[in-house]
Amino acid sequence: MTQAQFFDAIAHASQLTKAQVKAAFQAAESVVMTNLKPGDRIPLGGIGTVKLADRKARVGRNPATGETIKIPAKTTVKIAPAKALKDAFNKAPAKKGKK
Repeated sequence: MTQAQFFDAIAHASQLTKAQVKAAFQAAESVVMTNLKPGDRIPLGGIGTVKLADRKARVGRNPATGETIKIPAKTTVKIAPAKALKDAFNKAPAKKGKK
């Protein structure tokens, strides 16, 4: 699914225009970018939460040459899925009853 298809689907499901959907997502992006700080979490409704995570420096390997390289420490953004979202894709199989 492309971003345009995603916005179209949201517009159709919510009875909003594509421009309104795009504006809403741009506003959400702006809110996350300006308010996300270390240690904070920003909920995204039933989708999950956005948080910052620190990655330690480490040694990696260039797969093409095999040369070892130093990968610097950095801060990255992580999105943890909501329980309802995870459960929707990981349904437990029905248990068979005793006969």
